[in-house]
Amino acid sequence: MSQTKRPRRPSAGGYARGDETRQRIIAAALELFGEHGFAGASTRDIAAAAGVNAPALQYYFQSKEGLYQACAEYITHELKARFAPAMRYASAALKKADSDTETLIEAFIGIQAAMVDSMLTPSHASKGQLIGRELAGEAPDVASKLLRKHLRQPLNRVTLGLLARISGLAPDDPVTRIRLLTLKGQILSFHYPPGACLEVLGWREIDATKGALIKDVILAQTRTLLHSWVAVPAAGGGRKLQSATRSV
Repeated sequence: MSQTKRPRRPSAGGYARGDETRQRIIAAALELFGEHGFAGASTRDIAAAAGVNAPALQYYFQSKEGLYQACAEYITHELKARFAPAMRYASAALKKADSDTETLIEAFIGIQAAMVDSMLTPSHASKGQLIGRELAGEAPDVASKLLRKHLRQPLNRVTLGLLARISGLAPDDPVTRIRLLTLKGQILSFHYPPGACLEVLGWREIDATKGALIKDVILAQTRTLLHSWVAVPAAGGGRKLQSATRSV
């Protein structure tokens, strides 16, 4: 796909108006790409939803592919910014050889909290649909690749590192990786398939109050599990690695 081209604009006021228009187009495109897929979302419909004329899309993004690339970059930038504080804290904790267990657990909880917040944000729905269509082969694999490189891989490295330090197991130990997936699974239950959790919960929707309750429960469960996986000190000092048969 071609890279998104930013047009030249003549003044500070023009830049502000242009950036606002560009963001409005991206917001409309995210909704329609998520709802109808890349092929099903027409540039005419996107322009109408954004309140601009069709040539504006070509002016700001050159093509439909360029607009899709801009949407993928927007999703990636927004999610990276959301996770940045928790990632900084966790990375700092891992760099210190003397970080205690509670610090490592709280670092993991911080990342888990960011995941829950991201998943329950109302605007996440269209972004999740867009990525879901990519994974299903119904759209160009653009956002998925960007997120894998700039967010998912760094998150996996840090969270596996935290679990390894907490439990005394290696980051590449299958038990460590299974545990990470189970912890993530708590959150995914409220995301995919879309709306399926509402039937079990008996809710019509997840508002701010209900979202806060979900977050509290998930983080409490995560903290309990992490404490249960703390490595047991060996009799002669140091840390005793737990075997897969004892820890699963």
